[in-house]
Amino acid sequence: MLADDLVRALDPAAVATAIGMRPGPWQLGVLRSPSPRGLWNCCRQSGKSTIASIVSVHQAVYHPGSLTLMMSPSQRQSQELFRKALGIYRTIGRPVPSEAENQLSLVLENGSRIVSLPGQETTIRGFSGVSLLIVDEAARVPDDLYASVRPMLAVSDGRLIALSTPFGTRGWWYEAWRSKEPWERVQVAAADCPRISAAFLAEERRTLGEWWFRQEYECQFTESDTQAFALEDVEAAVSKELKAWNLNL
Repeated sequence: MLADDLVRALDPAAVATAIGMRPGPWQLGVLRSPSPRGLWNCCRQSGKSTIASIVSVHQAVYHPGSLTLMMSPSQRQSQELFRKALGIYRTIGRPVPSEAENQLSLVLENGSRIVSLPGQETTIRGFSGVSLLIVDEAARVPDDLYASVRPMLAVSDGRLIALSTPFGTRGWWYEAWRSKEPWERVQVAAADCPRISAAFLAEERRTLGEWWFRQEYECQFTESDTQAFALEDVEAAVSKELKAWNLNL
């Protein structure tokens, strides 16, 4: 028992094994990654929420006094992610006893906490010293909400993981994906997930159409059919080399 717990402390992938999961290559990669910033561009049903939950449980159990925040566009979505984490904690036998377990938070005797947050900028500003911030459905999290939580990592130099499928060519998550910032970028399309059959994907392509299929299952940042101009054409028409006119002369 003690030996198993030691293995889990040294390797987060062992937590996945303990709950009966056989993580694939990309999942092993992110579970063992030391990167402080991660963007997981993963298709629906790829297991990204489960892996993020495993990361959060490992953080809380094996890093005493740590604070993990789970944020989504809505409280309901954050609760779903938290519920997975709570289930994993219970499945591995509560290696550190809890002081409190409810629908929104888990408090452990080692001083660690996992907290589920609502998706409202005005109600989440009380936290600081965050060790791990997980942003689920990140492409749908508003820019102002994202901007309000990043300072929570400042003093603690905490880790940020943002997971999502794309949602068009807009928003902070799209900009982060194509930026030059040193994010660890992971992309997992449905064709790379053995659990999703080719027959199902063929049905989804017929039923949803190309736009939705490319977005939900191929992890592509697709532009809206209603756009008058493609984003690439708009950006090509703008030059940063020209100096702005001084109209005050």
